[in-house]
Amino acid sequence: MIGYTTIGSKDLTKAVPFYDALLALVGGKRLMEMDRIKFYGSDAGGAMLAVCTPYDNEEQSCGNGQQVAIPGGSIEGAQALYNKAIELGATDAGEPGQRFDFFYGSYVYDLDGNKLCFYHMT
Repeated sequence: MIGYTTIGSKDLTKAVPFYDALLALVGGKRLMEMDRIKFYGSDAGGAMLAVCTPYDNEEQSCGNGQQVAIPGGSIEGAQALYNKAIELGATDAGEPGQRFDFFYGSYVYDLDGNKLCFYHMT
């Protein structure tokens, strides 16, 4: 249902190493890239996450209520994503834990303030 989601970055030289290391934990890698945008996914034709500088050259900003949710594949995988993001400089926005009977998740803000959720449906 989703082809790709794009999030903005003020500084791709910082964002790219962050996402390279973080998404590698779930089999993600750069599938396509141009100067101002990098597309991450696990296989060509699947859903992707794109990190880019804004097309209009205006300042990057984060939307209130926006977040990108990345499945960890297991509780341990969701925890590993959270730990790696924090290690790479992300800011905590909700430590790992069982949120609902069926949902285990955690939340961080990436280096640009974009909100990420790492989760597993239990």
